[in-house]
Amino acid sequence: MKRLLILEDGTVFEGEGFGAEANVVGEVVFTTSMTGYQETITDQSFNGQIITFTYPMVGNYGVNRDDYESIAPTCKGVIVKEHARLASNWRNQMTLDEFLKRKGIPGIAGIDTRALTKKLRSVGTMKGSIVDPADQLEHSFDQLKATVLPTNQVAQVSTVTPYPSPGVGRNVVVIDFGLKHSILRELSRRECNLTVMPYNTDAQTILDLCPDGVMLTNGPGDPKDVPEAIEMIKQIQGKVPIFGICLGHQLFSLANGADTYKMKFGHRGLNHPVREIATGRIDFTSQNHGFAVDETTIDPEKLMVTHVEVNDGTIEGVRHRNYPAFSVQYHPDAAPGPHDGVHLFDEFMEMMDAWKEQA
Repeated sequence: MKRLLILEDGTVFEGEGFGAEANVVGEVVFTTSMTGYQETITDQSFNGQIITFTYPMVGNYGVNRDDYESIAPTCKGVIVKEHARLASNWRNQMTLDEFLKRKGIPGIAGIDTRALTKKLRSVGTMKGSIVDPADQLEHSFDQLKATVLPTNQVAQVSTVTPYPSPGVGRNVVVIDFGLKHSILRELSRRECNLTVMPYNTDAQTILDLCPDGVMLTNGPGDPKDVPEAIEMIKQIQGKVPIFGICLGHQLFSLANGADTYKMKFGHRGLNHPVREIATGRIDFTSQNHGFAVDETTIDPEKLMVTHVEVNDGTIEGVRHRNYPAFSVQYHPDAAPGPHDGVHLFDEFMEMMDAWKEQA
C-alpha cells in the first residue's frame, strides 16, 4: 500500500504504509535511538508528533508487555527506512504493524530517513502529513498548511483524576504532565508511596497531602502553555523538596524567573553526553525535548546551573540556591537508554530525608 509523507515546505517522500491507514498531520521530528522503539512510541512527550527513526530497521523484536511508557500512545505517526515484518524475540507478543493498527497510528516505510533527518537538521522541525497517493496532493498541502498544531498537549495526556501507587516508604506526590511509567518504576523501586496528580493541581491540594517530596514529570509541548503549573511550583518550593525531569525541569526554571525557547530540532535520542559541572562527570543520557532553558536568563541568586550538554552547551540541569529543589532536562529513568543518571533518584531520596530531619 503506497503512502506519501508530505512536508509543509513542499517536499514529498513516497513509501509503503503499515500500521493504521489514517491520514494524519503532526510535527515531524527525528530520534537517533538505535533501540527502544516501543518506549519511544509510547512516550507521551511525543504527543502530536510524527516520529522519524534514524536507525535503519525498526520492529525486528516486536512489541511486549514490559516496555510500555504509557498505555495509550498519542504520537501521530511513525517514519522508518525499513519496517521489519517479522518479529523475533522471546518477549514478543505482537508485531509493530499490529500494535500500530490497534492504536490507530499510521506508519510509513521505505523513506530516505537520512535525507529527511538532514532536512530537519538544516531547516528545523516542521509540520508534515501522511496521506494516500490517491488524494489530491494540492488539497493535502493546503490542509497541512492550514492546520494549527494544538497547544493543550499536557491537558491531553495528563491524568484527569488522582490515583495512588502504594508503597511503604517516603510519600511522594507525582505531578503528571505526561509521565513515563519508568519514573514511577524508579520511585517504586525505592519503596516510595506515590500519589499521582493531574497537571493543574493547585499548591494547597498538594501540600494537604503532606508529601516528603514532589516529582515534576516529563511531558509534551511548550512549558509556557502550562502557566498554572508554574504558579503551583512557586507556591510549593521552599515548603517541600522538588525534583523535576524534562518538562518538569523547564517549568521549575520558569517558576524561578528563567526563560525557555524552542530549539531548532531538539534533542531526541539515547546518546546525549551531559557533563556535571561540579565534578566533570560525563553521563550518557536519554532525551526527548524540543524546548530548552535560556542560560542568559537564569537568575544566579535563585538557580545554579549544574549540568550542560557536551555537544551544544545547552542547559541540562539546575539546582535552587535556597530551597531543596533541583531538576534535569534529560531522563535519568531512561527507558529506553543508558542508566548513567539513575543516581539522581537516590539524591532525591537523600534530599527528602535531610529535609525531614530539619523539620
